[in-house]
Amino acid sequence: MIYKQAISVLCLVIMTLHLPSCSSTLKPEQQIENPQMLSYVVNLKQQHLEFYWKNDSGQIYGSIKQLREELNQTHKKLIFAMNGGMYTKSQKPLGLYIENGQTKTKLNQVKNAYGNFYLQPNGIFYLTNNKMAHIITTSDYRKRSNIEYATQSGPMLIIDGNIHPKLKKGSSNLHIRNGVGILPNGNVLFAMSKSKINFYDFASFFKNKGCQNALYLDGFVCKTYLPKKQWSQLGGNFGVIIAETKRK
Repeated sequence: MIYKQAISVLCLVIMTLHLPSCSSTLKPEQQIENPQMLSYVVNLKQQHLEFYWKNDSGQIYGSIKQLREELNQTHKKLIFAMNGGMYTKSQKPLGLYIENGQTKTKLNQVKNAYGNFYLQPNGIFYLTNNKMAHIITTSDYRKRSNIEYATQSGPMLIIDGNIHPKLKKGSSNLHIRNGVGILPNGNVLFAMSKSKINFYDFASFFKNKGCQNALYLDGFVCKTYLPKKQWSQLGGNFGVIIAETKRK
C-alpha cells in the first residue's frame, strides 16, 4: 500500500514538472491584463506609434474622433489612441512637445506651481528615430537630435524602479487616470484605469509589471480608443494625442 502511494506521488511530481507555467504560455499582452485597467502594449519595432496635435492646416485635432476621421482621409486606420499629456485652456501642450523631430513647445522647467504637472519630479516620454522609447525626469532631459516625438507631463509615477515618493498609499484623491511606462523588454505599456483610482495604486500597476520608469499623462479627462478590447471613446478636447496607426 505504501509502495503504491509513493508511486502515485512520484507520478504527480513528474506531471507537474512537465506542465508549462501560465506565464510562459501567455502572450506578453495577456500577462499585462488587469480587470481594473485598460492596458495596451506597443512594440515599436513592429507597430507604428505617432504623436498628434495639429493637422496640416494648423487646426488642433482635439478629439480622437476628429483624428480618426482625418487619418481615414489619408488611408490610415486608427488602431489605438490616448490623450498624451497635459495642456492649457487653449489646448497647447503645457510642457515640451516634439513632433516629427520639430520642437513645437518648449521644455517647462517651472517647479513651484500648483497642479499634478508640477508635482516634482515630472518627466518626459519620448521616442527616438531608431524606434526606442524612453521615460526620464525633466531634470535629466537633454536635447537630442534623434528624438522624433516627445511629450512632457507629470508627475512621474515610477522613478528608477521606485514609486514616486510623494504618492501616498491609501490616498482619497481618486480619479480616472492614464499613463505610460516602459516594460523590461523595451515595449511601451499604456494604461487607463476603468474606475477612479489614487496615484499610488495607479503607479503600483506599472511597478508590478516591471517598469523602471513610468509617467502620468492626465486625470479625469482621459480617454482611450481601443476597439480590439471593445473600448471606443472617441470624444475629448485634448492637446496631444498618442496614436498607433496602420496603412489600409
